[in-house]
Amino acid sequence: MKTAFISDIHGNYEALKAVLADLDRLGVSSIYCAGDIVGYYSQINECCRELRERGIPSVMGNHDWYMAGGGFCPRSRSVNDCLLYQRKIIESNHLEWLKTLPVHMRIGEVQMVHGGWADPIDEYLKPTQEYFEKVVGNVFVSGHTHFQTIQKFGEKIYCNPGSVGQPRDGDPRAAFAIYEKGEFTLHRVEYDMQRVFDLMRAAGFSDYYYGGLKTGAKNLRRLAD
Repeated sequence: MKTAFISDIHGNYEALKAVLADLDRLGVSSIYCAGDIVGYYSQINECCRELRERGIPSVMGNHDWYMAGGGFCPRSRSVNDCLLYQRKIIESNHLEWLKTLPVHMRIGEVQMVHGGWADPIDEYLKPTQEYFEKVVGNVFVSGHTHFQTIQKFGEKIYCNPGSVGQPRDGDPRAAFAIYEKGEFTLHRVEYDMQRVFDLMRAAGFSDYYYGGLKTGAKNLRRLAD
């Protein structure tokens, strides 16, 4: 049985559609999301609707937390700019759904959070053997860093599936992972990035907010940078 893990969609429905189409092609039987469905880009309603209609379970990410709780990001003005816009457009049923998301999920032998096991919402996890010696379980999935990786520590294995909607590891393609027979594999797929640019521009955002998508940059940057 193939199980897919996705994370950090961030309102990028064009990337999500491409990932889901690839998962359908690969015959994946179940899909789970490691959080951050909203944040950054303009198609948050489409992303929430797609996950709900497909019955894709998700844990809560920090951007989902900001949206659901009416809060803000303490370290990023650009995140808060996007939140202000998204709060104006999110449909009430999707907002109520975000409020129900758990912070931890167990899928068979897999333990999943958005951040880490010290802080499931907002820990930027740096996986090490010492770290996972303190955590109960053997198979772990989290997102948040937008860096795709698989790391093994003895009998323990950790996977970050990377970001669907905003990769930051130098590869602009949408990322996901598949778990099958005790092993993870990493995958990437191209998507219609120009559509995201056009929608963000129409929503009143400069290319600073989406230019980094073109290269998979670690930080926000303009298209010309």
